Amino acid sequence: MTRGFVIVAENNATTDYVKCAEVLARSMKKVMPQCSITLLTKDKPYIMNRDFDCIVHLAPQEDSGEYKILNDVQVYAMSPYDETIKIEADMFIPRSIEHWWDVLGQQDVVISTTIRNFKGEISDCRFYRRFIDDNGLPDVYNAITYFKKSGTAELFFNVVKDVASNWSEYKATLKCNPQEEVSTDWAYAIASHIVGTEKTTMPTFTEMSMTHMKQYVNGIPSDDWTHTLVYELLPDVLRVNTYTQTYPFHYHSKAFSAKIESIYV
Repeated sequence: MTRGFVIVAENNATTDYVKCAEVLARSMKKVMPQCSITLLTKDKPYIMNRDFDCIVHLAPQEDSGEYKILNDVQVYAMSPYDETIKIEADMFIPRSIEHWWDVLGQQDVVISTTIRNFKGEISDCRFYRRFIDDNGLPDVYNAITYFKKSGTAELFFNVVKDVASNWSEYKATLKCNPQEEVSTDWAYAIASHIVGTEKTTMPTFTEMSMTHMKQYVNGIPSDDWTHTLVYELLPDVLRVNTYTQTYPFHYHSKAFSAKIESIYV
């Protein structure tokens, strides 16, 4: 039984997500030296480098808009592992999360349902979740998703693909802005509802969680937390306003990747 982490990274006009994935991988190898990491991308040549154990090229898709969901759903077919934890590229891992495997392995799919502020407190912020609340959907965060090769996981990702491919039809039955664009979180939430939350979430396992550095989650006056909070970043620790970070750190402000890169040179 093989286990590994997969990072999906596709660059756009403003963000080098592959660079984010590279520094994420370095943070993971720092705290989990034996872990296996695969990059899924179509932005770099198919070559190995020091950050990844495997690099897989995404197949061409007709995705448009900000959210490249049809690329994201390829993670199921293209993951080289029997069990996979998918992690979004703009994150930093401050401590080992290998102890998650045995808990998550009790199900075929587990999507994270818990986020935290920089103090480590579970957040109840609903500012970014109006679509979820208005439609009574599962409150899931695709940024950390576990799956094993199974019928349930295959069904789940097929539904995500269907939502992304036929968004106008789904949107017509949902409460949302007519111009609402399908995001990966929205597609995962709909798929979780259709497949069943009991098969796709594990809400009692709040350890499967991330620190989310969006403005209103943290009650700060700016969308760029690096301008309003004091942080200390060292090879062995990340502190924000003196709080040591212990959960996967979704830094949100993409420029922070350069700060992380600087500690691994």
